[in-house]
This record gives sequence, C-alpha cells and structure tokens, in this order.
Amino acid sequence: MIHNQTIDNQLNHRTIRAFKDQPLTADQLQTLYTAASHTSTSMFMQQFSILHLTDPQLRQAVREISGQPYVGANGDLLIFVVDLYRNQQIRHQMGNDDGRLHTTDIFMQAVEDTVLALQNTLVAAESMGLGGVILGSIKNDPARLVKVLKLPKMTMPLLGLQVGIPDQQPQLKPRLPLDFIAFDNHYPTEFDVHDLADYDYDVHQYYDLRNANRRVDSFTNQINGAKLNLGDPDKRDDLAQVLQEQGLALDWKQAD
Repeated sequence: MIHNQTIDNQLNHRTIRAFKDQPLTADQLQTLYTAASHTSTSMFMQQFSILHLTDPQLRQAVREISGQPYVGANGDLLIFVVDLYRNQQIRHQMGNDDGRLHTTDIFMQAVEDTVLALQNTLVAAESMGLGGVILGSIKNDPARLVKVLKLPKMTMPLLGLQVGIPDQQPQLKPRLPLDFIAFDNHYPTEFDVHDLADYDYDVHQYYDLRNANRRVDSFTNQINGAKLNLGDPDKRDDLAQVLQEQGLALDWKQAD
C-alpha cells in the first residue's frame, strides 16, 4: 500500500467530539472555506453554501435538535446547506424561469456537491492538526432546523461539521474489510453474515477497550438493532415532506 502525508492523515481519521475552548482563527476558517470551494461540483453549478454559527442561541437550538450535548459546545459549528436558491435567483434576475431546479435530479446533484464539499473541508482541517465530527443529527427535526436557520425555499441543511482543536484522542474505529466493499465489475449478491465474524470481534474489542462511552457491541448487532427498526414516528421521517415544502426534489407535475 502507498503511503504519503495526505493518505496517512485520511487513514488516521478519528471522530472528535471534545474540543478545546479556542475558536478557529480567521486564517483557519478562510482556508477551510477555500478548500470547500475547490471541491468537484456537478455541472459546475456549485450548489452548496456554508453557515458558520457563532450565535449562542442558534448553537443551543441546533444542540437541542441534535440531542447531543457536545453539538454547539466548544469548536466552530458549520452547517452545510444544499443551495439551489442562489442559482434560482440567477435565472430569475436574468429573465428566466426555474427550469429544472425543482427536479430530484438537480437536487441530488446539489446533495453530491454539498457532501463532497464537507468531506474536503474535514480533510483540510485534519491536515492542519484540527479535528472534527460530521453531524447528521442536525436533521433530527428538519422542519424546526429550517425555521431556526431562517432558510429560504430552495435550500436544505444537509450536514453539520463541528471542527476545532481536539481535546481527546479516541481510538481508531475498525472499518469493514475491503473484501466487503470493493468489487470488480459486478456486485456480488451472495452474502453470508457469518463471514463478518472476525470483523464483529474487532468491533466488539474496540467498544470494549475505548476510553469513553463503554458500549460493548458488534457491527452486525448494530445493523440488526434499533437504529434501523421501524418504531414510533420520528421527525426524521418528515424529511421528504420538508424537502418538498422547500421546493426541492419535486416531480414534473408538482414543479409545474
């Protein structure tokens, strides 16, 4: 396997949830924004934006939505937004209609732009000796989040990124063996859960030995457990409705 500084930083990735009480400098933020702006973008439409939340009330609101006490605590809190509003305004101000901006295809391209930009930002942060945690939990109540952030239609908050100077050194979490995720030409449909026994053991050991949150579990038990079970209604299940209320991912009939 090839090693260089970039690859070694990526392979050393750890989720950081505890940060020193020291905000990023203007230069650090500018560097992260610039790295995000240079991300690959579908059709060069650049359909994402970043909100840097410095208002304590906004950070508290996002913490409440996430249900995670470290969200909006120390570190800088960035919200990555799927943004078709900017391109909609360009078309309107140049005398055109919305065209295909409301379609699921264009929305998915914007999602791809946004996710790639966030990952580029995190890679850049880690290369600078910073740490971060990606926050899917900001969508625990998508309708409230849109309201709290006062986002216009044609936008949707997708993921958060809390980034800063690490105040912990968590262990590396073991990943699925490559044989289970990388294939030549065709996807292998023959799968036996028992083939993951060794990986389950590694994951069990990770949870047993790590310093914080001493949960003992395995990968297959997690997949077979509560996180994917149908249960009581969850505000995350309102996501499709909120997307459409924002004017996103509509079919042609709805768009008309």
